[in-house]
Amino acid sequence: MNSKGMDFKHKEVINIKDARRLGYVQDVCADLNSGAITSIIVPGSNKFLNLFASNNDINIPWECVRCIGEDIILVEI
Repeated sequence: MNSKGMDFKHKEVINIKDARRLGYVQDVCADLNSGAITSIIVPGSNKFLNLFASNNDINIPWECVRCIGEDIILVEI
């Protein structure tokens, strides 16, 4: 799976274990030495009007990515 980090922006992430929609890719993490993507980040669920909530983003390790389509990324977590 050779892809650029920017290719993931605005793709929906779906967990294949329970068919749950996790959200849309917000960011990617990469190893600066190799340039390889190490994980993708999806914003966690927001609590209604809770501006001071702790960071609850979902950090999905690259090893959990199963398939990357045109609009959707399938993960197994």
